[in-house]
Amino acid sequence: MKKYSHLLPNESEIELMLKASGHNSIDELYSDVPPEVMEDAPLNIPGPLTQMEIERKIGKILSTDGASQDNPPFLGGGIWPHYVPPAVRMIISRSEFYTSYTPYQAEVSQGILQALFEFQSLICDLMKMDAANASMYDWPSAAAEACRMAMRYKGRKRVLLASNSGFERRSVISTYLRGAGVEPEEVGFDPVTGLLDEGELEQKIGEDVAALYVEHPNFFGCVETGIKRIERIVHEKGALLIVGVEPTSLGILTPPGEYGADIAVGEGQPLGIPMNYGGPSLGLFAARGDLAFIRQMPGRIIGMTTEKGGDRRGFAMVLQTREQHIRRERATSNICTNQSLMAVAAAAYLSLLGSEGVRKLAKVITSNAHYTVKRINEVGKYEVPYFKGEFYSDFTVKQTTGKHGSELFNSLRSMNLFGGVPLSWFYKGYEDISLFSVTEVHTKDDVDRLVEALRKVA
Repeated sequence: MKKYSHLLPNESEIELMLKASGHNSIDELYSDVPPEVMEDAPLNIPGPLTQMEIERKIGKILSTDGASQDNPPFLGGGIWPHYVPPAVRMIISRSEFYTSYTPYQAEVSQGILQALFEFQSLICDLMKMDAANASMYDWPSAAAEACRMAMRYKGRKRVLLASNSGFERRSVISTYLRGAGVEPEEVGFDPVTGLLDEGELEQKIGEDVAALYVEHPNFFGCVETGIKRIERIVHEKGALLIVGVEPTSLGILTPPGEYGADIAVGEGQPLGIPMNYGGPSLGLFAARGDLAFIRQMPGRIIGMTTEKGGDRRGFAMVLQTREQHIRRERATSNICTNQSLMAVAAAAYLSLLGSEGVRKLAKVITSNAHYTVKRINEVGKYEVPYFKGEFYSDFTVKQTTGKHGSELFNSLRSMNLFGGVPLSWFYKGYEDISLFSVTEVHTKDDVDRLVEALRKVA
């Protein structure tokens, strides 16, 4: 047996465990790993180093990726750079929250239950819906579960999907529905405005449709100004309206519950969660209606009650009978966990900002995005926004000369700027259109750098 260095267990204990498991060596535990990917030579790990030396060395390595607080990306479409107040980090770093898993057992602490109850209440207030769950994995899984929920409740097999929704959301919805033997049907968008084609919606919707999924603002950042007409078209056929939202936009846009959405989903990452490669994310899920409808919601729901014969508040999980660990194969959803820590972060973030703070944040984002569009237009070589109409944080840019699409994206990357997601990655026929995004963290200097770079490659 090879010599392995462990603090624990020691060699005699290793031999005992190998004998119990029926193996002769630790190498046998990795027999399913192809030998060509196994490293034979010892790892070249420098050291020993002090804690301060390690931090400085790692910081130097990380600085080479070009992303930092001094260089916020102009990328959108699902994950955005936002300012996270230090208080949020402090709260979720408390051991009571940091080590608590998703509510499962009856003995879960009252503290985490109350925090998640507050999260649900804040999401209901933000979206103006009747009930919210204690979060989903991310926006795509929330959107997919919403479509499955609509199919169960309406007893219908068709689902319509706005094609100007995010690619990841559409992809995950298709995967979820395919398991139920359903292929969602996409409804196109107006090539001038980027908004949902209401005429095509009226042609495709029928009394066999369970729901329409649409985003407001949509993937292009366009504000769906016809959302009330869309609501009427959907409900006239007895279908449900599922709306996907970017939550900070609700500081200035009408909340889903006020224009008749039956289910509202979204990405909670803008609410106090930093970008970290692809996650963690936070799926928001809320619904309006009676108890029979809310019972079909996936995920955890935390309720509040009072003690018997007293007035002390208590918190508990409610409506668990639709979950897989209770109903097994008869469960309406296989989601039986959530993003507890991220939900606590969002609750802390919303509590710190308050309703007026969210409104001011949305106004700042809108102002910054419109200022950036104005500056890019001054270059004279770009059509921005390409899709005409009002927009929020994300917007589309058409390159009339010079590099475009993936070439533009790579050129900006070579200048240490992250922006201009090519729409050709998601849509055919849009090779010269790119998606940019601006939030509250982008300063005038950041915008100036972007505009100067775009001028160079035009």
